[in-house]
Amino acid sequence: MNITSLIEKINGGNNPFFKEIYGNDQAILKEQADRYTKYINEFKSIYGTDDVMLLSSPGRTEVGGNHTDHQLGRVLAGAVNLDNIAVAAANNTNTVRITSVGFDPFEVDLSELEVTEFKLTPGNIVRTIAKEIKALGFEVSGFDAVIHGCVPEGSGLSSSASFEVLIGAIFSNLFNAGKLDPVDNAKIGQKAEHACKKFCGLMDQTACAVGGFITIDFADKANPVVKALDFDFAKTGYSLVITNTGGSHGGLDEEYNSLPGEMKAVAKELGQEVLRPLSMEDVVKGIPTIREKVGDRAILRAIHFQSDNARVVDQVAALEADKFQEFLGMVIDSGSSSYMYNQNIFVGGETKHQNVALALAMSELVLKGKGAWRVHGGGFAGTIQAFVPNDLLDEYISTLESVFGEGNCHKLFIRSKGAVQVKL
Repeated sequence: MNITSLIEKINGGNNPFFKEIYGNDQAILKEQADRYTKYINEFKSIYGTDDVMLLSSPGRTEVGGNHTDHQLGRVLAGAVNLDNIAVAAANNTNTVRITSVGFDPFEVDLSELEVTEFKLTPGNIVRTIAKEIKALGFEVSGFDAVIHGCVPEGSGLSSSASFEVLIGAIFSNLFNAGKLDPVDNAKIGQKAEHACKKFCGLMDQTACAVGGFITIDFADKANPVVKALDFDFAKTGYSLVITNTGGSHGGLDEEYNSLPGEMKAVAKELGQEVLRPLSMEDVVKGIPTIREKVGDRAILRAIHFQSDNARVVDQVAALEADKFQEFLGMVIDSGSSSYMYNQNIFVGGETKHQNVALALAMSELVLKGKGAWRVHGGGFAGTIQAFVPNDLLDEYISTLESVFGEGNCHKLFIRSKGAVQVKL
């Protein structure tokens, strides 16, 4: 669409599509309108093209199933309103040229799609996505794009997955009339990371690509079952708040690797590769025999997996039945299980710095009986998640930010759309 026409249709944020993906807050809508207008004009100044397409790809939040995916379990996740956006246009060449705000511009020659240096770089991501889209029988061709991200890195909201499925959406909408299936887009994003020797699961890309609340069952590793839930989060009167509690994930590889490692050790002693084929009864019956071999923490983590994996089914049922308060109770139960059994709230032996634990305690003090709170993502450091009644939102944010710093609470909602063309 012509740039002048696009800016007119954006209309200062007062348009139906913006309200669907960013909410009804007039200040936020105006901020988004200014953002799009800025990067539309930047695109024109860099590439000189006047006919462009707008696209948006959300970040994601894990809602249920903490450390269940690597045991082929179930997860519940949602797309959030913090996103990556792209201003893009076909350039009638065989080269992709991307200016990503805050990063060095790069180009990819689409005649050379093999990854030879196994580093997770934007160029390698684009290269692999193009290769996999072609393998599905779709067209790929050169395009120019300016990309701007509002998904904070290190927030646990999956800025990388959001970027990956945004690239897939650009190829899909520019050259294939938007026909790339969202789940296929997610699988392609995962393959892009695997090609660079980063062996992630599929939850992040799927939530970003599909949108809304989704649940994924990884029992069949090659063909996970993805289900979108019909639930309107906006009507609940709650906001989702992700708080960055500080602390670095650097140097914590041993802690993170111990989680799947110990769970798999329990599974192996009980005759399986992972915990999913086992039941809670199997784990409990096996404790006397395996305890000395695997250790108590490994058993506790296996108990967490069994309870949190089953809990996802109940959380989905509560949302589908519009029983939001029941759902919130299970969010708290999931968080308690992570704390008591999975033990990924702080590093063992560390007494002075327990950022995540402190944030959870403060959340309970403000929200007890009126909301829900839990660790968000991998744990040990980083972020927590809270569902906050809107009438307590200011108090909650001011309380948490008084300790963890202004700007470290991100007010979000679950948006219904995944990686899409912005149609005005």
